[in-house]
Amino acid sequence: MSTFVQITDPVWGSLALSAVVAALPLLVLFVLLGAFRVQAAKASLVAVALSIILAIFVWQMPVGQVFSATAAGAVYGMFPILWILINALWVYKLTVATPWFEALGRTIRSISDDLRILAVLIAFCFGALLEGLAGFGAPVAITAAMLIAAGLKPLKAGIVALLANTAPVAFGAMGSPIIALSGVTGLELSDLSSMVGRQTPFVALVVPLLLVFIVDGRRGLRQSWPIALVAGGTFGVAQFVTANYLTVELTDVISALATLLVVLLMLRVWQPKELIGVTSDAGAAAPDAPADGGGAGEGASIRTAHTGTISSAAAKGVDPAAAVGSARPPAREVWFAIVPYLVIIVVFSLAQLPGIKPWLTEFGGVTFAWPGLDVVDANGNPAASQTFRLDHIRAAGSLLLISGVITSLVYRMSFRAAARTYWETLKQLRWTILTVSTVLALSFVMNLSGQTASLGLALAATGGFFAVLSPVLGWIGVALTGSDTSSNSLFGALQVTAAQETGLSPVLMAATNSSAGVMGKMLSVQNLAVAAAAIDQHGSEPTLFRKLLGWSLLLLAFLTIVIVLQASVLSWMVP
Repeated sequence: MSTFVQITDPVWGSLALSAVVAALPLLVLFVLLGAFRVQAAKASLVAVALSIILAIFVWQMPVGQVFSATAAGAVYGMFPILWILINALWVYKLTVATPWFEALGRTIRSISDDLRILAVLIAFCFGALLEGLAGFGAPVAITAAMLIAAGLKPLKAGIVALLANTAPVAFGAMGSPIIALSGVTGLELSDLSSMVGRQTPFVALVVPLLLVFIVDGRRGLRQSWPIALVAGGTFGVAQFVTANYLTVELTDVISALATLLVVLLMLRVWQPKELIGVTSDAGAAAPDAPADGGGAGEGASIRTAHTGTISSAAAKGVDPAAAVGSARPPAREVWFAIVPYLVIIVVFSLAQLPGIKPWLTEFGGVTFAWPGLDVVDANGNPAASQTFRLDHIRAAGSLLLISGVITSLVYRMSFRAAARTYWETLKQLRWTILTVSTVLALSFVMNLSGQTASLGLALAATGGFFAVLSPVLGWIGVALTGSDTSSNSLFGALQVTAAQETGLSPVLMAATNSSAGVMGKMLSVQNLAVAAAAIDQHGSEPTLFRKLLGWSLLLLAFLTIVIVLQASVLSWMVP
C-alpha cells in the first residue's frame, strides 16, 4: 500500500476554490436537513456519497483508502458514540419499564410546578453533570426524556436538551476535549484549561436565559430571569475557578453540583409570580402574556404563586395535567425513581479514583492502526484518525452498561425483562444508529482525504481577520464530527499554526476552537438524531435543526465578539 499525501489545493491549484468544493458535502447535508426536510439518515448518506466521490476524483485519494476511511468512521460512530447512547437510553428505559417512572415524574414536579425552572434544573444543571461524567450524547438522551416525564412536550424537550448541552461541552467527559487539544498542539494543559475557563462562562451566563425564553417566550424571561441568571452565573463562576485553579477533569462536575445546590437553595426563598406548568410549542415565538395569565395561549395552566389559585388559559400542544404539579412521593419512591442516576454518578466517580483509573487506562482498551490507511498531510506528518482506540471496560458506554445492570438488580427485574428492554432500545435507535455511523464516515473521509484541511487552511489564510474566523472553524469542526474532542484533534494544530503566522496568541486561538466549537454541537446530525430518538419522534431532525440554527449562530456571534475583544483590548485575559 502506497502512502497517500494529502493535497490542499486540488482544484486548479487554488486553495479558495478547493475550500469551496470541500464544503459541498456539508452544505448539501445542511440544506437537505434545513430546507428540504429530508430525513437525517438519507441526508447523511447523500453527503457521504458526495464526499467519497470528491475524495477519489478531486483529492485523488486511492479508492481502497477512501473506503477504509469510510469504514473507520462508521465503526467510530458505533464505538464509542453509539455504545454510550444505547446504554444511556437503556438505563432510562429501565425506569420506564417499572412503576418508578411515574414516581420519577412526580418527584421532578415536586421540586417545582414551573417547567421553566425544571428546564434549568434538568437540562442545564443535571445535563451538565452528565456531560462532565459521560458526554457523547448521553446528556441529551437522558435529559430530554426526563423533561418529557416532567410534562414538557417531546419536540420542545429535544430543543431544550440540545441547547442546554452547549455550556458544559468544552470540559465534557472528564475534560477530554481540553486534554486532546493539549496533546495535538503541544501547549500546556493548564494554559488551555485556564483560557477556555475564561471564555465558556460567558456562554453559561446566557444559556439558562435562553432556555426559559424557549419554554415560555417573553413572559418566561420576564418572570424567571432571576433563577436563570443565578444558575448561569453560578455555573460560570464555578467553571472559571475550577478550570483555572483546581482541575480540568472535574470542571463540569463541580460546576454542575454547585449550580444545582445554589438553585435548590434559591427556590426555598424565591418563586416566580406565576408557575407555568405547560407552555406553547411556539417556543421563542410564544406571545407575551399579561401578568395575570390572561391570553397566555391555548391550554396553559398557570398557578399564581401569591394566591395559590390556578387559572386555565389555553395552550397549544401541551399536557394540561403537568401544570397542576404533584405532591412529593414517599421517600422510598423518590429513592427508587432516581436510582439509575445515582448509580451512574457513583459508577463514573469510582472509575476516576486513583486506584482504579490507571488500571482501567492500562487494561480497559486496546489501540491499533486502522488497516488499509497510510495517510500523511501536506507537510509529511501522519494524518489524525488512523489510530483506533477501542475501549471495552473503561469506555463510558461500558460504565453505563454496568450502571444499567446494577439498576436492573436494584429494581429486581428479571434478565428476560431487562434484555427485552434493551432490544426495544435498539429498535428505537435503529435509524439513529444508521445516521450516526454515516455522519462519522463522512467526517473521516473528509478528514483523511484532505477536504477538511483545505477548508481549514483557506480560513487560516485570512491574516488578522482569522480572529473572527477561528471560532467559525471550531464551529464547523463540531457540527461535522458531533464532538468537541474530535474537532480539537482535527483543527487544534491548525489553529496554533494560523495564530503564529498572524501574530495572535496560540493559546487563545486553540482554546477558541474548543469554546466556540460547542455552539455547533446542537446542529450536528449525530446529536439531532440522538434527540429525535430520545423523544421518540423519528424524522424530527430537520425540524430540530431549523429551530436551533438561529440560536446556534446567535451564540457563535456572541462568543466571537468576546474572543475578538480578548485578542485586542482584553488581551490581559489570555494566560
